Amino acid sequence: MAVTVVIADDQTMVRQSFRAVLDAQPDIVVTGEASTGAEAVTVCRELRPDLVLMDIRMPELDGLAATRRILAETPGDRPRVLVLTTFDADEYVYGALGAGASGFLLKDSPLDDLVVAVRMVAAGNALFAPAVTRRVIEGFAGRRPHTQNPARLRELTARETDVLRLIACGLSNADIADRLVIAEQTAKTHVSRVLGKLGLRDRAQAVVLAYEAKLVVPGA
Repeated sequence: MAVTVVIADDQTMVRQSFRAVLDAQPDIVVTGEASTGAEAVTVCRELRPDLVLMDIRMPELDGLAATRRILAETPGDRPRVLVLTTFDADEYVYGALGAGASGFLLKDSPLDDLVVAVRMVAAGNALFAPAVTRRVIEGFAGRRPHTQNPARLRELTARETDVLRLIACGLSNADIADRLVIAEQTAKTHVSRVLGKLGLRDRAQAVVLAYEAKLVVPGA
């Protein structure tokens, strides 16, 4: 089944460019567009896409506020949000993570990266621009109150705790499998169990929780 996408950006040429690239993919279909944050909320409410490409700066309602509303108004199968920004690390990026976005991509990234990003985020993987991944997560986690030993972490087995640490380090299922010397399918199962036990929606939330709980130490 194809991944359905809504593109929210106030620049017509950007939307058309992204749409042309994504619609050319056999497994991705752009079902709607929005030129303002408010319009993005309305379009997502009507179309229920799998994923939203959300620009940060838009009129009427900025991308962060629109992301919060979209995720709040669709409690069931909520779309994943991939934030597009021209900033490599600032309050907008921290805000995107806080709003519940599953990742962000710099708008000047190659269009091929956009296709990969859509597939990754739609599949439930967190995605951050490679140049800023670690410092963005560390900076974001450092700005929030730390929960030294959240009760829900106690539900994880020792192996699952190790998996959470590796997720926080940005490792893929294949990388986790190599590090722990297990089958990739087993790694995938562990990741699913970690997310399920912690009540997390995707890897982005898992990464932030791991830093907040100090399972991973910023700068280490």
